[in-house]
Amino acid sequence: MTLEEFFAQTPRAAVAFSGGTDSAFVLWAAKAYGCAVRAYYVRTAFQPAFEREDAKRLTDALGVPMTEVPVDILAVPGAAENGPDRCYHCKKALFSALWQRARADGYTVLLDGTNASDDAGDRPGMRALRELAVRSPLRICGLTKDAVRRRSREAGLFTWDKPAYACLATRIPTGQAIVPGLLQKVERAEAALAALGFSDFRVRILGQAARLELTEEQMARAVSLRGAIWEALQPDFSDVLLDLRARPAST
Repeated sequence: MTLEEFFAQTPRAAVAFSGGTDSAFVLWAAKAYGCAVRAYYVRTAFQPAFEREDAKRLTDALGVPMTEVPVDILAVPGAAENGPDRCYHCKKALFSALWQRARADGYTVLLDGTNASDDAGDRPGMRALRELAVRSPLRICGLTKDAVRRRSREAGLFTWDKPAYACLATRIPTGQAIVPGLLQKVERAEAALAALGFSDFRVRILGQAARLELTEEQMARAVSLRGAIWEALQPDFSDVLLDLRARPAST
């Protein structure tokens, strides 16, 4: 099945839109192939401000309406505790909230951006999507991440080369309780590194320290800018550590 065929069979749909590459392409395809579509952006403490800005920029460019759905994710049982099944509890809560709002707006189909490269397995987040009957057109139509990026570039979407981004909660070690202050420290640190020209990286919590994960190409630059990095991060962290295991480039 092609995406054009999928949307011919799905003339009206809500899209769970994160502002990332995959859901952006789903939104573009829905609009391009005649689906009456609305984007739903879930706003939580786990999402950094730039994701919302990217989501708004993309929906404005496509002329697709976007509804923001706020969720107090730290009040969701199983989320703030940050156990090994945190992602399941988080996804279940977020997509339940999205479904509730979409149904109130008259939608009976909810789509997400899972692609054919994503491991379906028994990943907690995937399990939540299955339980809630969220449909994944990229996966259904066999589109891999590489294909999504290529076709996004052809479509002129600025998200075509956006690095994959996991939520802020993933920066905190499993088992360590998630509190707003930790999330804010991570967001400030990652914003500071982005302002220094770094991309496709992670700032992870390690006790009172920040551990930087960079791609190999950025290692030497980090050392040359160590003074600026320390100055930017030291208000929030006792130490700033560089993980010498190069981070694989995000796909």
